[in-house]
Amino acid sequence: MKSKIHKRNKKNRNLVSKRVFILVFLGLGMIGFAQSDAKAEALLDEVGSKIKTYRNISLDFKYELNNVSENIKQETRGDVVIEGEKYKLNILGVTRIYDGKTLYTISPEDEEVTISSDNTEDEGTITPSKMLSFYEEGYTFKMDIVQNVKGRKIQYVKLSPMDTNSEIKHVLLGIDATTKHIYNLIEVGKNGTKTTLTVNSFQTDQPISKTLFTFDESKYQDYFINRID
Repeated sequence: MKSKIHKRNKKNRNLVSKRVFILVFLGLGMIGFAQSDAKAEALLDEVGSKIKTYRNISLDFKYELNNVSENIKQETRGDVVIEGEKYKLNILGVTRIYDGKTLYTISPEDEEVTISSDNTEDEGTITPSKMLSFYEEGYTFKMDIVQNVKGRKIQYVKLSPMDTNSEIKHVLLGIDATTKHIYNLIEVGKNGTKTTLTVNSFQTDQPISKTLFTFDESKYQDYFINRID
């Protein structure tokens, strides 16, 4: 039973990580789309252009997963600091550090550190390149509803997969109309699962340690070091 729970928790961590980077790369304007609505494209370009002016971005976020028919409800929080291609992500008790070349996944629960290169084929490893390839499969997008959230005007852009076999029904990207920052990302699956990633805190150009994206192996002498490559 413990093994099954562990595998499920690991899968959940990977899913959360994946959605975090979907949000980040959509915001950075690094995703190519096959078809588009002119107004939606202009808005995403504006968001991407603004974010590219920041030296670094720090996000605190809430992740929610709901499937009413399966009686599944999960909620957790996390944070990520991004500087160029480098990042440090904390979610579900696991820390992921990417220094631009190598990804380090640190799991205190397992007392294990997994080390892999940027181009690893391990499907459980979340890297920026994988986030790009995920969305390059082809999406159409258009302007959707506008909502007032605690006094903030949130404009949604709806993304629909061109692949009819995709497990995703659609994705809604919520953008603050005033700041042009991403507020949330809502992914709706064909199986009825709805996942929502909401940004609670969006900070830019913060003073960060020069070693933030550096992995110090000496701190993990009692851990099992799993080198994938």
